[in-house]
Amino acid sequence: MTILRGLMRATALVAVTAALAGPALAKDVTISVWAGGTGPNDVYRVDSIDIAADILEREAAIRGEELNITVEKTTYPGWPDFKQALTLSAEAGNPPNIVVSGHEDIAPWAQSGLIVPVEDYVDLDAWPLSAIYPNLMEIASYSGSVYGIPQDAESRPFFFWRPSMLAIGYTDADLDALPQKVQDGAYTLANVLEDAKKMQDAGVVQPGYGFYPRPSNGPDYWQFYRSFGGTLEENGKLVFDRAAMTKFYQFFVDAVAAGVTKKNHIGMDDATWWADIGAGKAGIWHGGTWHYARYVNQEGMKDFFGNVQFSLIPAGDAQGKANTLTHPLVYLLTANKDEELVQIAADLITIASEPQINVLHAIKSAHLGISEEETTLALYSDNRWASEASQRLLPYATAMPNNANFGVYWDAMWAGLQASWTGTKTVDQAISDVETTLKSGLGDAIIIR
Repeated sequence: MTILRGLMRATALVAVTAALAGPALAKDVTISVWAGGTGPNDVYRVDSIDIAADILEREAAIRGEELNITVEKTTYPGWPDFKQALTLSAEAGNPPNIVVSGHEDIAPWAQSGLIVPVEDYVDLDAWPLSAIYPNLMEIASYSGSVYGIPQDAESRPFFFWRPSMLAIGYTDADLDALPQKVQDGAYTLANVLEDAKKMQDAGVVQPGYGFYPRPSNGPDYWQFYRSFGGTLEENGKLVFDRAAMTKFYQFFVDAVAAGVTKKNHIGMDDATWWADIGAGKAGIWHGGTWHYARYVNQEGMKDFFGNVQFSLIPAGDAQGKANTLTHPLVYLLTANKDEELVQIAADLITIASEPQINVLHAIKSAHLGISEEETTLALYSDNRWASEASQRLLPYATAMPNNANFGVYWDAMWAGLQASWTGTKTVDQAISDVETTLKSGLGDAIIIR
């Protein structure tokens, strides 16, 4: 245990009294940490706090104190169950001390008072926090304050099944050059549909498997809006670009019309989607950098680099550009009347952010590092996926805005995409519905153009 920053600010009289009283009494504390979206490859989101607790206890012992920290760890594979449980615990006045969640939760949770600024409890100018990538720290901030500490970084690439691409005329050299063509805008989303159709026409993949998108709602879909030049936020206000959203929706309608994506693809079983990709049934798809761990660990993909090429999300047209989205999860401190507990939780987060600890999560889960120093460690630099994904994707990554109104926008976007994708409504009707929802729900908080 380390001497708590709060205790370090105690009066000299208290310190002297404690010294005269003889050996310090043992202090027992319990710190709870909950992590959403966490499967078997992501256990260091909570295990790192365990490691940090051991270090904190050892530091305390060297100072002649005894601190016993019990870390209660809870992980949720899905996000809905995690959010519901957290809401109920907060309403009952007993939220976990540390929450690991997406950065987009910072704004609404800060406004509700669930979380407190982490900058009030840590030294952002001291290592290891000072070494974290500045753009990640910006993503973890809201309304001028740093609320979270990035727990990981990631990007969301496009994937191509190499054997299927070779079967329609590409060479290995072509595929090696493909990521640069995507980056330069020479290979676009229109080419994606063309190649997906060629694979199906050649019998390389089954109908509906040429382009195999994520089957559920997620941040990934905002990348396609950006591919057509869409902007999410300007000067603190959300932005709804009709033209970009229309072209984004139309791309998926065209995919269904071409038969390369199924009309009922959304809502398919996740396990089936993963298994199909692992077995090479999908021609082109999109996902996250952490998918690599799933492919090689759970889906049994023996030769990832021999079977898969990856790139940025291609541009949609001349108004857009190739891009990727990073959606870092962040450590957040919940409000607690016991300031000492909040301080201990903050100290644990600081230690867990050290490169030697964070790299365990990055490599086991196939996420990306949070600092340049982390990338120099052998465990990271010797890992081909971590190195190539960092270089190819991160320089072009943007993030969703930390805006308390973004949830309304996200829900409206997804409803419109589903309606147009499934043919329930035309693209124009879906866009009109989204605009109506945003006008009524957000008013002047969103720019509509």
